[in-house]
Amino acid sequence: MMENRHIFLVDMQSFYASVEKMDNPSLNDKPVIVSGDPERRSGVVLAACPLAKKYGVQNAERLWEAQQKCPQATIVRPRMQRYLDVSYEITKMLETFTDLVEPYSVDEQFLDVTRSQRFFGEPFEIAEKIKIAIEQGEETKGIKARIGIGPNKVLAKMACDNFAKKNPKGIFRLDETNLKKDLWPLPIGKMFGVGSRMEKHLQRMGIRQIGHLANFPLQKLKRRWGINGQVLWLTANGIDYSPVTLKTYEQQKAVGHHMTLPRDYRKLDDIKVVLLELSEEVARRARTKNYRGSTVSISVRGADFDFPTRLNRQVKLLSPTNDGMTIFKAAFQLFCQHWDRLPIRSAGVALSQLQPASALQLGLFDFDAVLKRESLNSAIDAIYQKYGASSIVRASSLTDAGQAFERAKKIGGHYK
Repeated sequence: MMENRHIFLVDMQSFYASVEKMDNPSLNDKPVIVSGDPERRSGVVLAACPLAKKYGVQNAERLWEAQQKCPQATIVRPRMQRYLDVSYEITKMLETFTDLVEPYSVDEQFLDVTRSQRFFGEPFEIAEKIKIAIEQGEETKGIKARIGIGPNKVLAKMACDNFAKKNPKGIFRLDETNLKKDLWPLPIGKMFGVGSRMEKHLQRMGIRQIGHLANFPLQKLKRRWGINGQVLWLTANGIDYSPVTLKTYEQQKAVGHHMTLPRDYRKLDDIKVVLLELSEEVARRARTKNYRGSTVSISVRGADFDFPTRLNRQVKLLSPTNDGMTIFKAAFQLFCQHWDRLPIRSAGVALSQLQPASALQLGLFDFDAVLKRESLNSAIDAIYQKYGASSIVRASSLTDAGQAFERAKKIGGHYK
């Protein structure tokens, strides 16, 4: 039997586009597309309002394709800081219904309202009150929410994605009473946790619907994918024991940064500049979060958009670090070893196997060097915090290949 909990996944409809319409009422009756800057190779649809979606516009497709479908659409550059501010206002509003609010993304939040019923009514009543509060709120007026309800987070998420978004009321509950009838007939690609690659693997095994996976022998899935196979089986059966928690981001697994380049980078010297900037940014973030990491990884995408090559490699360090130059040396060596010499359009660096930064390992022969590096990084962080992201950069960032000043204008890869 499933636990008698009442978990919500609250999702904001076309969130970025809705915020733009809220701030600019003249856009209310027009199709709106929020997209990155096509001149800087970031022309991808981040959000499309319902009017634009009626023309077939989809999130994550290239802007020029969306404009062919809906040439009359108004294109708006994203304002990430504004979206984060509105998201924070929504979080504060949700916290008036329960103290168990877990942000899942900028436009999605989990709530546990099990103990809120004595104050606000049954789960459907609470969901309706939340929708009204958001839509009529002073800071969120006009933004529509869709709410999935379930006895756990995974069912609440699938209830929202697959049913609430298509339901006229924008609310749907998924539990053991309708799991087999409503969820199991859906294509396997509709299940939470199944991406395009996994979808193809499962289809080759004859698993075409979520119900097929739910009834597939668990041991066969575990033999093929280990613990991930078990997680897939549990999800298909609507089983999830993870609580709604306020500590979602306290135990981070990795710190990384990835960027799409403004042009194809063909020269090793240019790519070297970008990898150094990314490594410095990752190191600074790790220090801010008080982490050191033992594994450095790189991810690179080739310039051919239709048939892209990909490079993903990682290396274990001798000791944990949060120093930018140490991370860069490992990242650059990985890249040089595995690069196919074809132009690249994006690159990323990440630091994983994290541990508290207080656990600093000092060697007998590099004791002074390590302490000097620690002092230097502390000074750089202080300057960065006081004067901003572009207040101190390496000389290489002043070249044409450098992107440090452009990145300083952005949050999450998009303009503030």
